[in-house]
Amino acid sequence: MSRPLQGPVPRLTVITLGVSDIRASIAFYDALGFSRRLKATGEAVAFYDTGGPVLALYPWDQLAADAQLPDGPRTVAFRGMTLAWNCATLEEVDAVLAFALSKGAKLAKAAHETDYGGYSGYFTDPDGHPWEVVVAPGIEVGNDRRVHLAE
Repeated sequence: MSRPLQGPVPRLTVITLGVSDIRASIAFYDALGFSRRLKATGEAVAFYDTGGPVLALYPWDQLAADAQLPDGPRTVAFRGMTLAWNCATLEEVDAVLAFALSKGAKLAKAAHETDYGGYSGYFTDPDGHPWEVVVAPGIEVGNDRRVHLAE
């Protein structure tokens, strides 16, 4: 009897953001309170512990070259992805948005009740990468800083 083919175990381990000014982006993500790791990389690349996948910052043009993709034009329009900062309460959403704005983020959308029963707002980082700050039904934020999804 033959066994079914099995592929590799799928996993998301690192999210790398292309940034135009790595020094400014490092300062921004440090100010948000993410824990930088592997600091020996200096300003070549920055890695952050997020409680889940690693967040990496890498110069935009070098990231494009590494992926063999065109460097431009660099659009300020929506790029087809967002990052999320899940929260445990509505009050935490408001606090995170206010905190991010105090550290240099730009408000993209004020916090509001969503049509799915959640509460959400958006900020952007110095390169315009959008972050949703959200509390959502079926998604619990644990003491381990990880999200736990309902079945």
